[in-house]
Amino acid sequence: MRTLSLSLAVLPVLALLPGAAHAQAYSWGDRNTDFPPAFPEQFRAPLSPSDVTLQTEVLADGLVHPWGIATLPGDDGWLVTERAGRLRHLATDGTLSDPITGVPEVLPEGQGGLLDVTLAPDFAETGMILFTYAKPIDGGSATAAAKATLSDDMTTLSDVTDIFVQSPPSPTPQHYGSRVLQLADGTWAITSGEHSSDEERPYAQDLDKTYGKVIRVTLDGTAPDDNPFVGKEGQDDTIWSYGHRNIQGAAVDADGTLWTIEHGPAGGDELNRPEAGLNYGWPIISYGRRYSFRDADPSGPIGIGQAVEEGMEQPVYFWDPVIAPGGMAFHSGDTFGDWNGDALIASLKPGGVVRLSLENGLVVEEERMLMELGRVRDVEVLADGSFIVLTDQADGAVIHVTPAE
Repeated sequence: MRTLSLSLAVLPVLALLPGAAHAQAYSWGDRNTDFPPAFPEQFRAPLSPSDVTLQTEVLADGLVHPWGIATLPGDDGWLVTERAGRLRHLATDGTLSDPITGVPEVLPEGQGGLLDVTLAPDFAETGMILFTYAKPIDGGSATAAAKATLSDDMTTLSDVTDIFVQSPPSPTPQHYGSRVLQLADGTWAITSGEHSSDEERPYAQDLDKTYGKVIRVTLDGTAPDDNPFVGKEGQDDTIWSYGHRNIQGAAVDADGTLWTIEHGPAGGDELNRPEAGLNYGWPIISYGRRYSFRDADPSGPIGIGQAVEEGMEQPVYFWDPVIAPGGMAFHSGDTFGDWNGDALIASLKPGGVVRLSLENGLVVEEERMLMELGRVRDVEVLADGSFIVLTDQADGAVIHVTPAE
């Protein structure tokens, strides 16, 4: 295992200005749009470095685009997904297992593959895990979430059962979401994307389709009675919130509140606090603009060309330029104890980890760290407060982050 110490007091983020205070050392970069924030705390919170030196230890490398990680009880290590369709057990001594058998077929194209993984609360007794994946279906593929039983020797999955399959299937292997996590009331949230194409992105607004949504289901895949669209004709009763683009991060805070983070286009990555039945605007409004290299009409605006519209929710926070967010977790534990309650967010571009400090539901401070790691796909906070990151590379790694001794 390799270690590297990094001082946050001197770590460059985007640019380091000689002689400037560290809070002034970050360069946000040029914006893609000129939309003003709807309220002061929504954009570019004060940049504040932690007075701490980080040490990184590579627990395992050679993983091909690792995407999700789940901490096993006791000293049993972790489960790690690889987007190509492999689920592996990583022991605390760094031993990486052969691929666990029984994983269903995935579509490992574009952004598809085997994605998130988490444990059921009773995993120690039942061996149940949940995971998300790009499910091949006639006509394309779909975001799916499944439950399964992991064998005691952690070599095989059995009783694999889908609890959610996005509909309709998509011909576009992009924007799958997807995270799966248990909510405070025992139900499960699954996040989906809208598959990116001009033709499909409007489905994020359609209540008869599960594109660009937060889905809320029970463990058997049924909709709880208090979901907002239950019993309404022509509306999918598993939908919790809608109008999302591509939610690749989700976490529940210490108060039991669900937060999500989603990719914007060129600008407009969003931190949201999804509530039942609310519309988060995509693709009608956005703080970003079209990609010049992909969209059919790169000169045109997103939707109505505005970032605010009556009846549509505002993000708690947005980025322009983007951080290209992956997974997120709320910090707790004695290690890095000053961060307790802060959100740690994986960044794919420019890379590293973004820390947000929150007060009364608003972002009051931002920090960038570990940017030299490049594309970080997921963040997992351990019981002691140290944390693990996954680097999303063809030679990806699982890296443990602790204070330098």
